[in-house]
Amino acid sequence: MLTYDFAKAQGPLYEYIYQCIKDDIMEGNLRQGEKLPSKRSFAKNNGISTITIQNAYDQLISEGYLYTIPQKGYYVAKLEGMKKVQRESSLSLHINMPEGRASYEVDLSDNRMNPALFPFSIWAKVLRRIISAQSGELMETSPAGGIRELRVAIAEHLKSFRGMLVDPDQIVVGAGTEYLYGLLVQLLGNKRQYCVENPGYRKIVQVYRQYHISCKYADLDEKGMTFEGLCATGADIAHISPNHHFPTGITMPAGRRYEILAWANEREGRYIIEDDYDSEFRLNGKPIPTLFSMDACEKVIYMNTFSKSLTPTIRISYMVLPVHLINRFYRELSFYACTVSNFEQYTLAAFIRQGYFEKHINRMRLYYSRQRKKMMETIRKSKLNTVCEIMENDSGLHFLIQVKTDKVDEEILRALREKGIRINALSEFFFTPSERKHCFIINYSNVDMEKAGKACDIFYQIMME
Repeated sequence: MLTYDFAKAQGPLYEYIYQCIKDDIMEGNLRQGEKLPSKRSFAKNNGISTITIQNAYDQLISEGYLYTIPQKGYYVAKLEGMKKVQRESSLSLHINMPEGRASYEVDLSDNRMNPALFPFSIWAKVLRRIISAQSGELMETSPAGGIRELRVAIAEHLKSFRGMLVDPDQIVVGAGTEYLYGLLVQLLGNKRQYCVENPGYRKIVQVYRQYHISCKYADLDEKGMTFEGLCATGADIAHISPNHHFPTGITMPAGRRYEILAWANEREGRYIIEDDYDSEFRLNGKPIPTLFSMDACEKVIYMNTFSKSLTPTIRISYMVLPVHLINRFYRELSFYACTVSNFEQYTLAAFIRQGYFEKHINRMRLYYSRQRKKMMETIRKSKLNTVCEIMENDSGLHFLIQVKTDKVDEEILRALREKGIRINALSEFFFTPSERKHCFIINYSNVDMEKAGKACDIFYQIMME
């Protein structure tokens, strides 16, 4: 007769009995073909319910540890090659997780939003309305390109804010631009030559590399990627940020834009991926017209994200495809499910449609304009100003400073980190060797100005050592 110490049971009793019998089978205490006690006798002997025994036996049968013969009882199944797995109270799997972002007293590389600036109360209110009024739609499968309500809202936003005439059905919504880059590679093919800006955003190259694409690099001048540099790469696809290049801050003028469009029109199969990642935050004057708006030959793929305008954690980005490419997308890739939840899609659609997004952008532009001025004033009032030059531009959430020093960038960065200060050097974003040194990137979106002042003084001290 089977007996177990039920005082050790935690959770449902049938699970404890199931585990005890399973362990006995795996350890060889119960052998193949051995008959188990009937439900009634097992229950009576241990003073428990027959239903509890029934549930334990049923689970063991479903997993193949027992089998039953009608009118005869329960027997141990044949388990060839199976060994007892030692269970430990705590697991140590030795998984080499990537290190988290180190903590610094002052982080001038941090481009995240201040949590206090996110419109939590409005977002929550809109979400509650959506859950109450559109519960049915929330449970439906989203189309591959995203729900139509959000695509319509984005199209209206692009029309009013960027002067772009876009059909909602040209828009594809996805969870982050990295995911959309992957879709583009599948759409355009990984046999083509892709060109990125040098210096540039390293994650773009990392994503393309995972699709077995070896990127070409085109250097920049004061107007952005050059026509000659792009032609020299032999590329078919140019991935650029003409409205505010990261990290130099360059805004490509109209003349250069037409040159890049002319390059795309020279040959069949050439495309431009226009990454417009922070266009909402051009702080002076009107936003620069997009390449997509200037394109008359369906050569430009427009990409944008809500990571800068709302928060990176919302993970909603979108791309606008030329008509022939959106048709190919739905013909070849529509089996993909949209990677953004319906809850977030419907909420963001209402947030835009009801005017909250425009109000938020206006409020954030004012905040960032003041934050930018404070950061520049902090530098100019510090001793650092005597050994650096602020390289101003009119857009985006960062700017550059050029430092007068003979020290190498790596030495400066290391000394700053030892003092609890993190900053990025422009040299870190070059893909090929460059002579451009001693240029540093100031992200000011989430900086405590009092701490920033102390950081400037420490920066100066390191320069003088």
